[in-house]
Amino acid sequence: MKTLRLLTLALFAVSTAAAQGNRGFGYEDEYSPTVYLISVNQPDMRSDCPCPAKEAAELNRLAAEAAILDYRETHRPGFQQVEKPQFIFTTKNNKFSLALGGYINMRAGYDLEGIVNNIDFVPADIPMTSNYANGEKLMMDATTSRVFLKAITNTRALGRVVVSIDGDFRGGRENSYVPRLRSAYVSMLGFTLGRDVTTFCDLLAGPNTIDFRGPNAYNLHFATMIRYEVPFANNHMKFGFAAEMPSVSGTYGDNMVAVPARMPDFPVFLQVAWGPERRNHIRASAVFRNMYMHNIEKNYTLSKFGWGVQGSGHITIARAFELFFNGVYGEGISRYIQDLAGQGLDFTPIPNSPTHLQTMPMYGWQVAGQINFSPRVFISGGYSTVEVCHKNGYYSPNEYRRGQYIFGNIFCRVTPRCKLAAEYLYGTRKNMDNAKNHANRVNLMVQYNF
Repeated sequence: MKTLRLLTLALFAVSTAAAQGNRGFGYEDEYSPTVYLISVNQPDMRSDCPCPAKEAAELNRLAAEAAILDYRETHRPGFQQVEKPQFIFTTKNNKFSLALGGYINMRAGYDLEGIVNNIDFVPADIPMTSNYANGEKLMMDATTSRVFLKAITNTRALGRVVVSIDGDFRGGRENSYVPRLRSAYVSMLGFTLGRDVTTFCDLLAGPNTIDFRGPNAYNLHFATMIRYEVPFANNHMKFGFAAEMPSVSGTYGDNMVAVPARMPDFPVFLQVAWGPERRNHIRASAVFRNMYMHNIEKNYTLSKFGWGVQGSGHITIARAFELFFNGVYGEGISRYIQDLAGQGLDFTPIPNSPTHLQTMPMYGWQVAGQINFSPRVFISGGYSTVEVCHKNGYYSPNEYRRGQYIFGNIFCRVTPRCKLAAEYLYGTRKNMDNAKNHANRVNLMVQYNF
């Protein structure tokens, strides 16, 4: 009988903590998690304890609220980031908590009057000749559906330790649905160790789009890294730097071949934030890299220096209007510009001296605005452009020279867990010989969070 009574009181405590947790998260969109206690504070059944069940329930409620606070303070919003977790499991003293979540994302698109040879809208992949095969195209895709796991441990020696694993189904060819690891890292004492979004990327500067890649001048990609970040000035400023595993995409010509990386990329940033909850910010970033190649004819290894600078930010005006922007310029940094990644444009042979290579100057910028009609409905639109310059002429007439990306969309959160969206995209590509083509796309999206 005593065991049954204790079990009943424990279940009462869990339900009370979960209910209190639901009220405590404070999402603007009415979305709240449910907190489950892995172990609970047991009532003190001594005769001199006036209300043992109530005291135990209060301790469990406090544990749930502490777990919720951990996930509020470590949540990272921004471009392609998951939403706050639906379910949190925590111990009675909140030394350890675990969240599981994700979403199902279904997108349908139709290209008309020019297509893009990519399931994402990438201006660099617009075909430069029009024929019967690239006039229109239908697409349906669920590979961007996500699953994530996040664990938080509160320790005396290391403080709050965060472990995060995030994945989607973009690991294979189009529509193959092979699982892909996006990020896997541990974060503590200001350090991030593992695989994460590059430090050069400003996640809050990217606008909301159905298109998975987003504006062609943006720069989201993942890298294995060691990063350190430190906030100061009462959390209104932040400084960060990292050593990241590089990826080089150059055109080597006939006399040069690639060699393994010998130096990491070194991105660094300084951010200033202001306003309520520091919702506004501007960021200055830079990246420095060495790219190695081997001269077959002369049998020696050399390197080319790449560098880039960026200004970015996100500004909210009276909650009704949001501005997103970034501008980047550099040489040999195609990895850090969405439209140029993998295009072989970090460096190319010099036309009049094909045994020598030149790093390619390049730049891009994007600006977008979002109007929030309510916490559930907003519309947004923006313009983005990328250009590759040349110092000593261009290597090939069909090299990418310039791309443009224009979008407009509407998002509606039907319920706290379900959102619908529609979008129109227009893009152009121009080559070094001034050949030009364009593409149009209409996207629809249904997303359900769990």
